[in-house]
Amino acid sequence: MPKVTVEELQRRKPQGGKITMLTAYDYPLGKLVDEAGVDIVLVGDSLGMVVLGYETTTPVTMEEMIHHAKAARRGVANALLIGDMPFLSFRGSLDEALTNARRFIQEAGCDGVKVEWKTGIEHTANAIIDAGIPVMGHVGLTPQTAASEGGFGMRGKDAAAASRIVAQALALEGAGCFAMVVECVPDLVAQEITRRLRIPTIGIGSGPWCDGQVLVTYDLIGLFERFTPRFVKRYAETAAIIRRAAASYVQDVKAGTFPGPEHTVAMPPQEAAKFKLNPQSKIHLMQ
Repeated sequence: MPKVTVEELQRRKPQGGKITMLTAYDYPLGKLVDEAGVDIVLVGDSLGMVVLGYETTTPVTMEEMIHHAKAARRGVANALLIGDMPFLSFRGSLDEALTNARRFIQEAGCDGVKVEWKTGIEHTANAIIDAGIPVMGHVGLTPQTAASEGGFGMRGKDAAAASRIVAQALALEGAGCFAMVVECVPDLVAQEITRRLRIPTIGIGSGPWCDGQVLVTYDLIGLFERFTPRFVKRYAETAAIIRRAAASYVQDVKAGTFPGPEHTVAMPPQEAAKFKLNPQSKIHLMQ
């Protein structure tokens, strides 16, 4: 399977080819979704909630993101690997934003970064792009600032709000972003953004009209149980499988049925006989 590139993804838009994106935060999950044929693997700051147990994505640090992105990189061979710039990593000085974006490329081996909309972000995005780093934009519901904007819910439900989101997407495209995540907006708004933008749109909770779709993999496989957004389709119930397997293990250990003969290495009979004949032999311990 050939390596997915930014250019190849952008060529799909006029051809109508759909783009698939999933999250991964470590080697095994990165390898699995990559082997499934996903186009883009996002090391999302959603890891703060689904892996690290935070209540929101806001506490996630650059160190945590780099750590998980490096692990995912080892498993992702073909998909485009995008690092999600966490809260405050691109909201201070321009130099700080550039340093953090470069860390995703140089330390973690990512192919690009993603930034959520904020006022003035187009200038930051443009500077990162000028430094040779592909940038994916993100408009609509922006989880990093959701708490200060009325919580997690739909955005763009009235005409004025919808127009602002369209303008934000156009501004990020103008800054040079190669693709746009459109999160939790009405389908008509997502359709208009997709129509207006020359770059691909990737929807989440925004209906079918985007050029691609993204989900948090832990939602898709039923591993995150704290809540399930209404737009998620669960393709498996992994948490239940793990819980049953762990409970069976506990039961077997307590019953003495694990480990069994098939899980145990026995000493060769001749050596076992020698060992039993010398029960008083000295045992030399390394000091």
